[in-house]
Amino acid sequence: MKRRLHWLARAAITFAICFPSLAFSASIEQLLRSGNLRIDSALAPDTLIVPGQKVTLTLEIATDRWFTGGTRIGIPEVPGLVILQTEQFASNASETQNGQTWVIQRWTLDIYPQRAGDFTVGPISLQVQVNAGETGEVKGELLSPSAQFRVTIPESLEQIEQWVAAPVFTVHQRFDSTLANLAEGDAFEQEIIFEASDVLAMMLPTYEVEQQPGLKAYPSPVEQSNSVNRGETLARRHFRISYVVEQTGQFSLPAREYSWWNTKTAELELLSVPATTIVVAGVSAAEEATARSFTISPRQIMLIIISLIGLALIGRVAKACLQRLPQIQATALLSSLASRWQALRKPALASRLNPGSSAED
Repeated sequence: MKRRLHWLARAAITFAICFPSLAFSASIEQLLRSGNLRIDSALAPDTLIVPGQKVTLTLEIATDRWFTGGTRIGIPEVPGLVILQTEQFASNASETQNGQTWVIQRWTLDIYPQRAGDFTVGPISLQVQVNAGETGEVKGELLSPSAQFRVTIPESLEQIEQWVAAPVFTVHQRFDSTLANLAEGDAFEQEIIFEASDVLAMMLPTYEVEQQPGLKAYPSPVEQSNSVNRGETLARRHFRISYVVEQTGQFSLPAREYSWWNTKTAELELLSVPATTIVVAGVSAAEEATARSFTISPRQIMLIIISLIGLALIGRVAKACLQRLPQIQATALLSSLASRWQALRKPALASRLNPGSSAED
């Protein structure tokens, strides 16, 4: 009898070593059957869901023992759904039931339906580690209950190609400088910023740039970001377009409208970017400054006229004086002036040092 018990013990140990997952799974199943471990799932919202709207699936694991390790979640793939685990840590809590303390882990998955239809999520696999009392730590797989929901398109959205389904959605337009007194060669930058909560940045609208003759557009790469703040997903999409004025005329940046399905009120709203008119006339500021630098004031014109008159009078007086002098004296005077002029043109230093000495040779 003792040999048989010893053989059974050895067989149990060998089975646990060779097939740990089966042994652990049985222990987890035992905790579930005994009521020491439970798992639940819940959807929010579970009705009036439209494509693109965020649905939160909460998985709650509770035990009257304690967790001895991290929990890993297997994210399922469901056609027509984008399922993400944006929170990498569980929300931990504890509560007392019938005098017994329960430890609770709450995990959330964000689900974004891409089309209308009926969907089923789960069962979802979770790998857990729980203290089982006298038997020590056990590991195993938990399967969450399946969750079903329906996605529909309201009548107000039937004729709309794209919308943002969110509790908060905003769009802003701004320019880096005033658009008044623009001229050829001037440049300015336009910014379009979309922001929304409970959506992903890739789900926000795009801003199409229209090229038009005389106003060249240079769009920059799109900047987008996602962040999570206390369970709320915040998305941002930022467009920058630089414009260069190439000719005079009137230009228009057209108005844009964006559809918003307000998930708080379950109503359709429209957000708009107003049209902007740009009038370009005259020369650029740089050209105007250059032109001003070459502008002659009336006072400067008067001084130039007086100087010219003075030079003309001096020339006439000099000519009259030369005519009164005898030709010989006039010739001598001109020769003397020419000699002095040649002397002034000579360099101040001698072309050689110690001229006339042996150094010349």
